[in-house]
Amino acid sequence: MSVWLAACQTPPPKAPVLPVGKPSPDYLLASWADLPDWLAQDLTASWPALQQSCNALRLKTNWLPICAAAAEIAADDTMAQRTFYEQWFTPYKVLNPDGSDSGLITGYYEPLLLGSRKRSQRFAYPLYAPPDDMLEVDLGELYPQIRGNIVRARLQGKRVVPYFNRAEIDAGQAPALRGRELFWVEDPVELFFLQIQGSGRIQLEDGSYAKIGYAEQNGHPYASIGRRLIDMGELLPEQASMQGIKNWVEKNPERMEVLLGHNPSYVFFRELPDSLSGPLGALGVPLTNEYSIAVDRRSIPLGVPVFLATTQPNSSDPLNRLVFAQDTGGAIKGAVRADFFWGFGELAGHQAGRMKQSGRLWILFPKGAEPPLN
Repeated sequence: MSVWLAACQTPPPKAPVLPVGKPSPDYLLASWADLPDWLAQDLTASWPALQQSCNALRLKTNWLPICAAAAEIAADDTMAQRTFYEQWFTPYKVLNPDGSDSGLITGYYEPLLLGSRKRSQRFAYPLYAPPDDMLEVDLGELYPQIRGNIVRARLQGKRVVPYFNRAEIDAGQAPALRGRELFWVEDPVELFFLQIQGSGRIQLEDGSYAKIGYAEQNGHPYASIGRRLIDMGELLPEQASMQGIKNWVEKNPERMEVLLGHNPSYVFFRELPDSLSGPLGALGVPLTNEYSIAVDRRSIPLGVPVFLATTQPNSSDPLNRLVFAQDTGGAIKGAVRADFFWGFGELAGHQAGRMKQSGRLWILFPKGAEPPLN
């Protein structure tokens, strides 16, 4: 993702899922011919992502026959796969509330950090598991008119107050986090960006690797430190990339804590099995490199195929591709809005860090489960 201006922190799995039909005209019935390069798509590359969606959705009424039909199709038969989609799905263009059909497409990736399971002078910055004193408060139980609003909080005497923010946690003011350290890493800025990505890998001192994924978040809203630097006049918009922010911190180490504290959001992690093919998204299945996206699930249901029409990072070269909505993100808000998962490592990070493109989206709704239109 464009990590300096947006975040793909997977929100808590119990966050409210609002109906896809809203008062504004969010969807426009489309034809397959409306999808750019549909007939030229190599659908075999995205077939593993469909299988991952089926792993999560195959028992749902509308998906049961779809996933059963998909299981009968060869993974390398692109013609049969195209017929499958056209038989079982109906494309709808996604519209913004103002009726426009274009929006921001960013990218994210799975970073690699150097770390240890033990604290040392070199590895001094902790990755925490969720604290035991953080409460999940469903405000709808008190006020039905705001049903579905869930906040993170803690008890302070007899009062329920917001959970500690980033600056407070980094300053050691959250006592329940002591003993909850999963790993220790050497670079606090890399740790900050790891939290924005929501998942990653830790290379340990013996050369082995550990996979980590999102577990919880402290309930505070995400705030962009890239935008903060732009507003302060420290960076131009075109300089506010992940690398640009790292360069700024290297030149201004004494200002690092204040800058990072501008984003009060804080992510807690869990260690994941080595057997996973990729990081777990909000759908609960591993993401597929270059074929999974994060979306706002108030507009796009998790698991569905989405046809993405955008361009390559910092380029006018087309990037038209069938992808799958398998993740969400703290800053991925709005109808025509997506975060493109580039995969693991330095090259993926380079692509993700440069991606801030305009794009359009079409949801492929299962037939019989099409959205209400206004």
